Amino acid sequence: MGERLVRPVRRDLVRSTRRQPWASPEAGPAPAAEAGFRRLARLRRAPALHPHGLTCSATLDVVDGDEPWGVPWLDTPGRYAATARLSRAAGLPRRLPDGLGLAVRVDQADGADRVLDLLLTSCGRSRVTRHVPLPRTDVLGGPYSSLLPYRIGDTRGVLAAFPRRSRRAPVYGDPARLGEALAAEPLVLDLCAETSRHSWRPFGVLTVRAPLPLGQDESPGFDVYAHSLPGLAPVRALAGIRRAAYRGSRAGRR
Repeated sequence: MGERLVRPVRRDLVRSTRRQPWASPEAGPAPAAEAGFRRLARLRRAPALHPHGLTCSATLDVVDGDEPWGVPWLDTPGRYAATARLSRAAGLPRRLPDGLGLAVRVDQADGADRVLDLLLTSCGRSRVTRHVPLPRTDVLGGPYSSLLPYRIGDTRGVLAAFPRRSRRAPVYGDPARLGEALAAEPLVLDLCAETSRHSWRPFGVLTVRAPLPLGQDESPGFDVYAHSLPGLAPVRALAGIRRAAYRGSRAGRR
């Protein structure tokens, strides 16, 4: 038998394989999310999600509870100036169901220089669907939730807002119809936190008032990770991806 020939391994192919994107330690869902949201925001010239909305003045009243929360801000009843933005996630025509967004910024929530941001999305009422975005047309047609849990003192659960019914219902989520509804009366929502028994416990009342002079594609730049409070903050699940998405959306609008 003849001598067996063994072909040498081409080192240039080995080196090029090691440099592939999927092998890079920097590759992953967070950079992909940042790049995707940056491109989408640049195309829309608006936030990547919830591109068009109505930004309004608001007040948030922290109400007295039956027992302490273990969170200084929640355990101190008071009234706070706030800003609220109502929006549609995909920007679909108003008569089509869309994910409805409620973003809230509370001024001086924990001192003169501390603000609190809340980002809530239309959802269902059950223990499962409170974690799932639920498209709808009516701003007052159901609850909104943080979808992902918050750390609330020594426990954890989602935050939610339950609209109070209005004689003007239904109220479509497009800025023009929202402006008409707010010209007649404020929108009022009861704010609640999920307890360890998965029931709802109220902690505040949000009153959304007159629209502010901001364009429909403008947003104050809400960020629940940068603007949280001691004892009241989102859990770390998906935090890296969500932070990257926020960065990408802000960068794409510049």
